[in-house]
Amino acid sequence: MSAIEAENIFSDAILRLDRAFEYAQMDPEVLERLKYPRTSIQVSIPVRMDDGTLRVFEGYRVRYDDSRGPGKGGIRFHPQVSLPEVKALAFWMTCKCAVVGIPFGGAKGGITVNPKELSRLELERLSRGFVQQIADFIGPETDVPAPDVYTNAMIMGWMMDEYSKLRRQRMPAVITGKPIPLGGSLGRDDATGRGAYYCIKELESRRDWQPREMRVAVQGFGNAGQHVARLLHADGYKIVAVSDSQGAIYHPDGFDVPSLAYMKNESRRLEAVYCDGSVCESVNAERLSNGELLELDVDLLIPAAMENQITAENAHRIKAPVVVEVANGPTTSEADEILNGKGTLIVPDILANAGGVTVSYFEWVQNKAGYYWPLEEVHAKLHTIMVREFDNVYELMNEQQIDMRTAAYALALRRIGEAISAGGTGRYFSGNDA
Repeated sequence: MSAIEAENIFSDAILRLDRAFEYAQMDPEVLERLKYPRTSIQVSIPVRMDDGTLRVFEGYRVRYDDSRGPGKGGIRFHPQVSLPEVKALAFWMTCKCAVVGIPFGGAKGGITVNPKELSRLELERLSRGFVQQIADFIGPETDVPAPDVYTNAMIMGWMMDEYSKLRRQRMPAVITGKPIPLGGSLGRDDATGRGAYYCIKELESRRDWQPREMRVAVQGFGNAGQHVARLLHADGYKIVAVSDSQGAIYHPDGFDVPSLAYMKNESRRLEAVYCDGSVCESVNAERLSNGELLELDVDLLIPAAMENQITAENAHRIKAPVVVEVANGPTTSEADEILNGKGTLIVPDILANAGGVTVSYFEWVQNKAGYYWPLEEVHAKLHTIMVREFDNVYELMNEQQIDMRTAAYALALRRIGEAISAGGTGRYFSGNDA
C-alpha cells in the first residue's frame, strides 16, 4: 500500500462522519474535533537479529479520542503498516467503542514488518522493543493495546511483561488479548467472530432465514473469519467459499469448516479437505482469487481480511444481498454508494466486528478487579451487548430511512458528542445553550 493509498483510507473514513452528522443530533464542534487524532507517536525499534546484524523497524501508536475513556485498539505487525492507516484504524476504534457503548476511546498501533520473516526470538525482541519505546504513551488508564493482524496472545503477553518490568509491578490491565494464565479473559479468542455471528443471528430472525438454505462466502480465514464460519456452520449454514492471502476455494455444496480450520492451523495452508481426527482427505474444490470470491452468487458475504476489498471497481459485481463486515474498512465509501443503490444491506465493521473490543473491555475489567468470569458469563454478556446495539442501529436505520453504516456512525457520534459536550462547547461558553 502506497502512502497515498493509506492517506486515502483515512480521508475515506472521515467522510462517514459528514454523512452521519445530520442524523446524530450533536454540536457541530464535536464533528470538527473528531476529524483529527488527539495524539500520535512514531518510533524506531532497533532489533539485534539472530545472525548478529542490526535492523531498525518503524512503529506507530495513535490515540484518536479519549472523551469516553482510555484509548483502546490493537497492534498489528504487517509490511504495509503506515501512520495514515493507523490513524484510520484508530478512528474506526473510536466509533466502534461508542457504538457498543463501552467506556473506551479509540486507538491503534502497528509496526512495519513482515513477521513471517522473523524467528520467534526476533519477534519477541521486536515486541518488547516496541513497548520500551511507547511505554510512556500507554497504560491501563491511558491507552490499552490488544492483538490485531499478525499479532496474538503470546505477543500480548510479552508486551504486558515488558511494560510490567518497566513499571516495577505486575500490570495485566495494560494489555488485553493475553494468554489465560497471564490474565487473559475466557472467550477472547473467538470474540470478534462470535460478535459478528450474533449480528447475523439477529438478521436471521428478522428476515426469516432458513440456515440450511443460506450460502456464505468468507474472505479471510484468520482468527475472526474462522470463528464466524465455524459458528455459522454449526447452525447449518453452507460455507461455500473461504480464502486466505494466497487465494480462495469454492464448493457449491459447502465445506466442513472444522476440517478447513484444522488444516489451516496445522499446516498454514488453506486446503479443501475433510478430516476425521488428524487424518485428512482432499475434497474437490474450485480455486478462485480473493476478488472472485467477493463476486460469488451467495446469500451472505463476509469480508474478514483487510481494508479496501470492495471498491468502486468491483462493487457493481457484488451479488450477495447482505454483507457483514468482519474486517476493518473492507468497503470504500464509493462502493457503499453503489451497494446501497442496489439495495444491499451492509452490517458495518464498527458494529459487526465489535465483539473483539467488547471482550477486551471485559478482560480489562477483570484485570482491574482481580476476579475472573466463567466462559458462559463472558458469552452471555457479549450477547447482551451485541444484540442491544444491533437493535439500536437497526431501529435508527429504519426510523431515519438510511443505510445501516450511517445509522451506526450516527449512534456513535451521539454518544461521543454527549461526552464532549458534557465539558462544554462553543454554544455553552457563548451563552447560547438555552
